[in-house]
Amino acid sequence: MDDVIIIEKVVKGGHGHHGGAWKVAYADFVTAMMAFFLLLWLLNATTEDQKQGIADYFAPVSVSTSTGGAGGMLGGQTISAPGALTSRTAVPSLSLKLEPTSGAQAGDAKEEGGANDKAATAEDSMKAAEMAMKEREDRENAIEEAKFDRTEKEIKETISKTPELKGLEQHLLIDKTPEGMRIQVIDKEGKPMFAGGSAKILKRTEKLVRAIGNAIATLDNKIRISEHTDSVPFKSKNGYSNWELSSERAQASRRVLASTGLFPDRISSVAGRASLDPLLPDDTKTSLNRRISILLLRQKITEKAEAAKKAAVTKVRRAAKQKKPAHAFSERLSVVSILARLT
Repeated sequence: MDDVIIIEKVVKGGHGHHGGAWKVAYADFVTAMMAFFLLLWLLNATTEDQKQGIADYFAPVSVSTSTGGAGGMLGGQTISAPGALTSRTAVPSLSLKLEPTSGAQAGDAKEEGGANDKAATAEDSMKAAEMAMKEREDRENAIEEAKFDRTEKEIKETISKTPELKGLEQHLLIDKTPEGMRIQVIDKEGKPMFAGGSAKILKRTEKLVRAIGNAIATLDNKIRISEHTDSVPFKSKNGYSNWELSSERAQASRRVLASTGLFPDRISSVAGRASLDPLLPDDTKTSLNRRISILLLRQKITEKAEAAKKAAVTKVRRAAKQKKPAHAFSERLSVVSILARLT
């Protein structure tokens, strides 16, 4: 029997593997679409000047303004400086001058970010703001100095034109300090301001202090009142000393000033300094050290003091809200010390 040859034909299924080439094509398509939409956004978000700048950036330009040789892009010229190619293997060099792009050269560019006559740099703006603040501060200082000068002139004219105050100008000393204008009523030998060893103010001193109060009543500056004694020990059996004496005399001066119509809230502090701040440090026992000092505070000093006081009060209130009695008590003590230094 002859051998029978059987041929089997295998037909593959219609859902075989096609490969991953379509993924690459799809990724390229998505990338192109993203670039297209980005281009549309840039065209919508930029100005005409910016578009022209971008176009100029990508447009080929001639390195040399002269033509020659082939007349092409380089025009037969080398991009290296003369003499730069010292050998066949030397690397060409190119020197470029880069101009600043923001505010250094006025009028050099029109596009955004370029220099412009109308655009001020941040540094210039800061300098202009500082100059404006300094000019304002100078104006305020000049106005305050003028007020102080008018007040001093008014006090001296009042004393010279009032018969009852005749001769008391010798007891008056007016000067200006960093804190403000200081008006001092000074003792003279044989002509004291207060009765000896007491806080009873004499009639002539009261009239002089009233004249000062009338002159400063129209101002809005805060006032510090202090009273000073000499260093001669006060003889007393009950411990009464120059501290108590100067404090009581300062309060007596405050009452006289208040009687002239001075608003009570203008009084910043009233203090007895005893002999701590002598007018003549070389001779602390002289009668010239006994004086009443009335200081008109400058506005800046007042603002700083008020800000410090508000901060201290806020600190105490926060401590009280935390419901920590011991801690709150220590905070109150620290604030009291701060307020004492401010006044």
